[in-house]
Amino acid sequence: MAVGASRVTVPPDPGEGPGHGPEKGGGDPRGSRTTAWTVGLSLLPLGLLAAASYLGRYVRPSADEWCFLPVVRDEGVLGLVGKFYLTDNGRVGNGLLVGLYARFPVAGHQWYGLVSGALMLGLLWALTVSLLRRAGQSVPRGVPLLVASMITAVFLFATPNTYKTFYWPAASVSHTLAPVLACAAAVPLARARGRRGRITALAVVLVAGVFVGTLSEEASVVALVVLSGVVIFAGLLFTDRARAFARGWSFVGMAGVAVGTLVLVTSPGSRNRRERFGAETTSMLAPESLLASLRAYVRILETVLTTWQYVGAVAAGVLLGLLASRRPGSRERRVLLPCRPLLLTGLGAAAFLVSGYLCTVITYPVFGPRVVAAERTWNDYLLLYVLLLVGAGAFLGRALRSRGAVTGAATGVAAALCAVTVLGLAVPLYELGHDMRVRAQKWDRQDRWLRERAAEGAKVLPYKPVSVSGMLEPFSANGTRIWPAQCVADYYHLDKVTRGTRLP
Repeated sequence: MAVGASRVTVPPDPGEGPGHGPEKGGGDPRGSRTTAWTVGLSLLPLGLLAAASYLGRYVRPSADEWCFLPVVRDEGVLGLVGKFYLTDNGRVGNGLLVGLYARFPVAGHQWYGLVSGALMLGLLWALTVSLLRRAGQSVPRGVPLLVASMITAVFLFATPNTYKTFYWPAASVSHTLAPVLACAAAVPLARARGRRGRITALAVVLVAGVFVGTLSEEASVVALVVLSGVVIFAGLLFTDRARAFARGWSFVGMAGVAVGTLVLVTSPGSRNRRERFGAETTSMLAPESLLASLRAYVRILETVLTTWQYVGAVAAGVLLGLLASRRPGSRERRVLLPCRPLLLTGLGAAAFLVSGYLCTVITYPVFGPRVVAAERTWNDYLLLYVLLLVGAGAFLGRALRSRGAVTGAATGVAAALCAVTVLGLAVPLYELGHDMRVRAQKWDRQDRWLRERAAEGAKVLPYKPVSVSGMLEPFSANGTRIWPAQCVADYYHLDKVTRGTRLP
């Protein structure tokens, strides 16, 4: 297999979309073959994403969503936004996104996986293309799509609980979609050309910062850590002509996050939430809380670092490093200092470790020791982990190529690892799909029965909990946990639901 095959490089079109790499495939047959097999390999993670989206048809409301749906039905999206701000948690951005899918009760849950998955893939694809162009790298057309699809697949499905990461809209909005939206704010920065482009980049990062600040506390923490790192280490990363703007862009982003976070933490809903979970009396900065958070974070890292499927992110990065080459004339437009793999990898690892620990610190007062089992809250910093692995893999591939190693063999191994990773992710997804299908059948049967009885005038009816992947339902824990029984009653226009022992 020929690696680094000759190719025809064309200056980038400012209007070029994410479907076009920084270079055109050209007429060289070796370049065309490289494009063909990279596109073919990307069909594996894309197929996994398509299969996962198809299984979204079996998603049904549960947990918090029982409480969201009646509010949106009776008061609209703005009613839910107001409820979040005044009563629940202060996350107005979160309330907006939740309200958008809750407007279409069951259908909104079924389509959420497809819509959010396509959105995340598109944003990561655009980010990959933009960063490669800014770095002055030329790659075959299929490479950005392969890298973005592998990042998306590993991020969504290597988690211990794919349902809560991908299929549960309430959790996905807060902890899965949020970090991707934060990353996407860098796309206008990477594509900025001239004064107008820089102004656009500043405006986008400011708005994105405010929105993320009202969407997810954990994603805000990760953004602040990363942006602070850019400010502190800009002298080691950027050339003189780019350093000032990179720092300014980061400061604007941090200011946006700070404004959004201030709106959130000063809201009546945030105060109610802290009182409900006892966070007003137990400080997250107390020594015992910090130590307990550290112990919990170490346990989380044990799970993450021993999840072998993350090797797929490294393999995708290796392919990127092997197949990329410097675009002619890009040296004159360089904004980054000469590549320093150890420095960049070390800074990325530090950002991941620090942000992960801080996210654990701020969630510990709410979850306590159960934060180790609250896998959905890990995703805010796990995206950074996946991107770090891709970057490390790219540096490794670059080193192999520059030292004249047997790049054909390395390419084959990396491609095989990508394929094996996708297969390793497909097996648990298939098993989850079976569980979701069983739950959907039971849920639909009970839903029809409850609607029919309510239409006949019943006011009190039994409800049997039907759960999947540890999702909360009324009367869970052998009936000792009542929540969210009253929300279920409101959803069906009942006065009350009691614990059912069998399905209708």
